[in-house]
Amino acid sequence: MSRASPKTAAETRPMVVGAATVFVVSDVAKSTDHYRDVLGFTVTFQYGQPVFYVCLCRDEVSVHLLAAQKTKRLPGHGGICLFVRDVDRVHAELAERGANVIKPPQDYDYGMRDFDVTDLDGNHLTFGTGTGH
Repeated sequence: MSRASPKTAAETRPMVVGAATVFVVSDVAKSTDHYRDVLGFTVTFQYGQPVFYVCLCRDEVSVHLLAAQKTKRLPGHGGICLFVRDVDRVHAELAERGANVIKPPQDYDYGMRDFDVTDLDGNHLTFGTGTGH
């Protein structure tokens, strides 16, 4: 007869297990197209009639878009850092798709190689990878 082992404190305590950045955008439809067609995300759900909230995913990262008319927050004031495996390949892909690259990949003394893009409203996305410094 086997007995289940007692759970450790780490197994029983509440945990944060995920997160999603919510960007406020001025035009949800155009922004959804941009995130899908230019930044390579996939639409996973849409909410509202007409749609005012959208979730998009790329690999392990979720980004949510919220219509500006549904919040007091202003569009274009968000930011996220996305950690990637091959920053130069991601840069090449996004540049080829027409992303607004505002800073190309570069190594930094804080131990990252990263680059920056903005979406249609100016929300800031940094894509980077550790350099081992």
